[in-house]
Amino acid sequence: MSQFFSIHPENPQQRLVKQAVDIIRKGGLVVYPTDSCYALGCSLDNKDALERIRRIRQLDERHHFTLACRDLSQLGNYARVDNQAFRRLKAATPGNYTFILLATKEVPRRVWHPKKQTIGLRVPDHPVALALLEELGEPMLSSSLLLPGEEYPLTDAWEIRDRLERDVQLVIEGGYCGLEPTTVVDLSGDAPTILRQGKGDAAVFGL
Repeated sequence: MSQFFSIHPENPQQRLVKQAVDIIRKGGLVVYPTDSCYALGCSLDNKDALERIRRIRQLDERHHFTLACRDLSQLGNYARVDNQAFRRLKAATPGNYTFILLATKEVPRRVWHPKKQTIGLRVPDHPVALALLEELGEPMLSSSLLLPGEEYPLTDAWEIRDRLERDVQLVIEGGYCGLEPTTVVDLSGDAPTILRQGKGDAAVFGL
C-alpha cells in the first residue's frame, strides 16, 4: 500500500518534503501536485519506475517524458538552449508549459524521443513541486497523471491513492490542481510550435 502525505500547497512542511524525497531517492514512484494537474514522478535514473509509468499510462516509446526542473539554470544542463530559446523560456517560467528541446548527454537515452533526440522540460509554478525539486537537487522524471481511456487527469488525491496504491510508493496531497495539462511548446526547431494547447497561454510565444 502506498504512503499518503498531505503537504500544505502554499507552505510545504520541510519534514514531509524530506521524507518524500527520501522515498524518491530509494527508487519510489510518487504522485505529486503541480500547477497544471497531478503528476507521476521518479528519479531520472530509475529504470523500473520509468517502466511503471509506461505501464500505468500505457505509453509507447515515442511519448515525450518530461524533466521537471527547479529553475532555468538546472534546465539548461539537460537541454540545448540557444539565446533565442532562453529568452522564450525566461518569459514563460515558472509556469504551465512543457518545452520540447534537444536533449544533452546528461539525459539518459531511454527517455529521449527515439528519432528526434528530444526531451520535454518544465519548471512548475507550484510550491510543493518546487520544494521537492529543491530538496532532490536534480530534475524529476515526470508525466501527467492521465490514465488510459480517461479524458481528464485525476484531481482527488484520495481517489488517486485508491486507484494506484499498488503501483506507486507515495501519493502527495497538495490541494486541488485542476484538469488541464500543460501547454506543450516545441522549441527544437527554427520557430516555436504548439503541440498541445493546455493551461499555458500560447500568446506568450506570439502564437
